[in-house]
Amino acid sequence: MLNDKLAEYNESNPIMNLVLFEQAMEHVARITRIISFPRGNALLIGVGGSGKQSLARLASFICGNLVEQISVTSSYGINDLKEELKELYRKAGVKPAEPLVFLLTDSQIVDERFLVYINDLLASGVIPDLFTKVSGWGVYGV
Repeated sequence: MLNDKLAEYNESNPIMNLVLFEQAMEHVARITRIISFPRGNALLIGVGGSGKQSLARLASFICGNLVEQISVTSSYGINDLKEELKELYRKAGVKPAEPLVFLLTDSQIVDERFLVYINDLLASGVIPDLFTKVSGWGVYGV
């Protein structure tokens, strides 16, 4: 079944040449189970090049989730992260029927202050001062 899903993924996305051996299939099943729960999140740990991103992308595809990932450049900073998180929140709020997976790698954390925002996102979903307050009614601008 996973080989069929991988072939289906490769038809509509950049091709992932994965070998789905037993441990890889177990990991895909675990990731799929975790992200299928509301507010499900996972920290995947392993050596570089072991397939963590690929397995997470395949699991997301199986669950019908859209994968979002930040694009870090040499001048990428806190304000860029905040803008991308705002866009992520907009996508999650506008189309709640289309669940999202936010994929973040250790190489994308170019400033340790990013961890404060990621912690807030994971702990409560509320990132203070992400959106500016528009009026005294508690409405926030997007």
